[in-house]
Amino acid sequence: MSALFSGGSSFFIALGGLLIAVIVAFSRGRLSGARAERTQHAEAEIKARDIADEVQNDIGAMPSDTARKELGRWVRK
Repeated sequence: MSALFSGGSSFFIALGGLLIAVIVAFSRGRLSGARAERTQHAEAEIKARDIADEVQNDIGAMPSDTARKELGRWVRK
């Protein structure tokens, strides 16, 4: 066992430990970034859904003729 840690072997052990540390740090960074992106995407979807709900409520409160006239501007002809 002492032969394993003597001379140049300790250098390779330290190099292996450094490589493992870099791989762990990289993977944690990627997971953290992915989690942040999912959170940002979910917040954007919630905001868009709130706006869509407001529009639906506004259209539902209008008389049908007025709503048809308002929405007619948005229909492709």
